[in-house]
Amino acid sequence: MDSVALDKLDQRLLQALQVDGRAPFSRLAQDLGVSERTIARRYQRLRSLGLQIVGHPIPARLGLVRWLLRLRCTPDAAGTIAGALARRPDTSWVTLASGGTELYCALNTRTADERNALLLRKLPRTPHVLSVSAHCMMRIFAGATSTWHATRFHVPAPAETSGTADTPLTPDATDRALFAELARDGRATLPELSTAAGRSPSSVQRHLDRLRSEGALGFSVDFDPQLLGYHMTTQLWLNVAPAHLRTVGETLATHPEIAFAAAVTGPSNLVASGVFRTPADLYDYVDQHIGPLPGIQSMETAPTLREVKRLAPALP
Repeated sequence: MDSVALDKLDQRLLQALQVDGRAPFSRLAQDLGVSERTIARRYQRLRSLGLQIVGHPIPARLGLVRWLLRLRCTPDAAGTIAGALARRPDTSWVTLASGGTELYCALNTRTADERNALLLRKLPRTPHVLSVSAHCMMRIFAGATSTWHATRFHVPAPAETSGTADTPLTPDATDRALFAELARDGRATLPELSTAAGRSPSSVQRHLDRLRSEGALGFSVDFDPQLLGYHMTTQLWLNVAPAHLRTVGETLATHPEIAFAAAVTGPSNLVASGVFRTPADLYDYVDQHIGPLPGIQSMETAPTLREVKRLAPALP
């Protein structure tokens, strides 16, 4: 897909929406120095090009544990297996990589039984699955409120741990209704949310304010990076000396090329997702930005071939 004519205002609007996906047009217009009508027109054009904004629960705040699954399959079955994983309500994204034989899948689990049902019983018995590795996300340095689908205008989010010392928030019926509606449209209006939840607009606003202030609700902005000329999304698996793990993770979170970075369990203790224009740009990034970082002992790269599922939050 070729890039389209997106000017600086379009790009600044994408950046502003990543800061706050529900920011009203009036505030966006004021911040960007244009009329509200111009913002509305530009937003609708971006929507016609595939822009999506969704609201989603923050797993750690709701007592969920996030896992990254890495599956190796036979080439003839990878697409079918990816489709089956994408249909599961507990997965939030599924990507196909490495020549069509490797799958990555994000999974949210609440209990050990939920985890084991998939990891110990379902997947090992699935025909044509050659190997399965599961990596618990211990700390998320970048992408806590975004999807694995990267955009060039990533805004690093505060680090999120996979567990929290606070008591996990238990969503009530109104919270769950709001999560479901915002998963369809993160910019759904207050009257639309009120109708979906069966509550008054003032009650809905209080719930939204509480969910956001308590770190239980985030918003993801998705816009195809190929439309901006970025044609190479790549997963980076790094083995970092423990003494440098935090430093490297926090540094990656400041790089605009990196849409996601997390410390994980397993032989590679740091995984990241980056977006680049060309293979040469990926090389330059590895040479100039990864190479100088302290404590990196090895690295593996896996270009993404196809995103089977994205922007489909696993609801509580």
